[in-house]
Amino acid sequence: MPGLSTTSETHAPNMPVSRVLHLWAPLAASWALMAVELPMLTAVVARLPDATVHLAAYGSIVFPVSLVVEGPIIMLLAASTALCTHERAYRQVHRFMMVASAVLTALHMAIAFTPLYEVVAVSIMGAPEEILEPGRLGLQIMTPWTWSIAYRRFHQGVMIRHEHSREVSLGTLVRLIANAGALLVGYTLGLPGIVVGATAIATGVVTEAVYIGWRVRPVLRERVFPAPPKGDPLTVSSFLQFYVPLALTPVITLMIQPIGAAAMNRMPVALDSLAAWPAVHGLVFISRSVGMAYNEVVVTLVGKPGSLAALKRFQTWLMVGTMSALGLLAATPLAELWFGSFSSLPPQIVALCTVAIALAIPMPGYAVLQSWYQGALVKTRTTRPITEAVLLYFALSSGLLLLGIRWQGPPGIHWALSSFVIAGICQTTWLWWRSRSAFQRLTGTDYADA
Repeated sequence: MPGLSTTSETHAPNMPVSRVLHLWAPLAASWALMAVELPMLTAVVARLPDATVHLAAYGSIVFPVSLVVEGPIIMLLAASTALCTHERAYRQVHRFMMVASAVLTALHMAIAFTPLYEVVAVSIMGAPEEILEPGRLGLQIMTPWTWSIAYRRFHQGVMIRHEHSREVSLGTLVRLIANAGALLVGYTLGLPGIVVGATAIATGVVTEAVYIGWRVRPVLRERVFPAPPKGDPLTVSSFLQFYVPLALTPVITLMIQPIGAAAMNRMPVALDSLAAWPAVHGLVFISRSVGMAYNEVVVTLVGKPGSLAALKRFQTWLMVGTMSALGLLAATPLAELWFGSFSSLPPQIVALCTVAIALAIPMPGYAVLQSWYQGALVKTRTTRPITEAVLLYFALSSGLLLLGIRWQGPPGIHWALSSFVIAGICQTTWLWWRSRSAFQRLTGTDYADA
């Protein structure tokens, strides 16, 4: 395929690990700062009236539904990193981003403002009656979410490709500051928890999109895009062939969020499990986010001479470090400090959270591996195996959740997390198997096995 490196690693000088670290660190900081949002929201909303109801509404309706709607544009970051190699490609992907954003925002509004909400929240998700109206209001406030994220992720990919990753992390810091400011104002005014939380999240993503739009302008003015390479045209057909399987990946993955919430609604300790979910999900997301940031690093560096040894060494450190951090939290009084003192959750919910974190320890480890395998597949524009893997994840986790509903055994949050971990390990194994040919094409070696 045109544009792909097939350089052998045999005689290439090793790339320094510091180069991998230099590219990864700002991206990881961006992911980590973004991951702080949910624990910060939990800590504020937990101190407002009817905290359990509002946390459950956000965690089981507003957040998962918003994520599913935005799913098709999440992979714009990887797509723009891989494809925006010249100005014509930039404009084609930009056009797709704007059209997709408009369609998905219309879908979000249809769910939030029409009777379609009852179909989604009641008929499909089985949400308890007490969280229905707070959930509706939260979704309405979150209307700018999808378009802001699409615009931001597309332009972040352009900056990452040209190694302007520092601006990406600064944008996330701006988002977090805006988020914290909105939380502070809402808390001071004593607004309902769902209003405070949803307004803060929406304010943050809009602010970050504006900032990134401003910071990408110098990159575009510098005309860093070369002329289109001969024999490698990016047509509408070739773009859709590349992107549709890629876009299906987060859509299918994120559908598990409302499915998991619906399953927890039907399992033991339902309301407490739903109230615990934002705090647990936020903390696990922090630990996984640094591995997710590795994906764009792999897309950028894999296949370059001497890169494989550095990438593999860095990847091992990342896996060990993230899993150890989560394990330390689960096994020490830090869990009580985080969920009890910082998040201000009731004792029975703190107990649920502590066990849930222990069950989630493998998640950050296989998140790193998934970025490794997916990065090679995206680099070679072989995206179908990524969809295959996530379909396997969806089928296994859905089946296990159904089994948990029928069994009525452990608390819902514990069974749901166990289901996600088992399915995630199987997903990672499939990616390993299907990425071997991609590594062969990039480097002349089956380095996925190393």
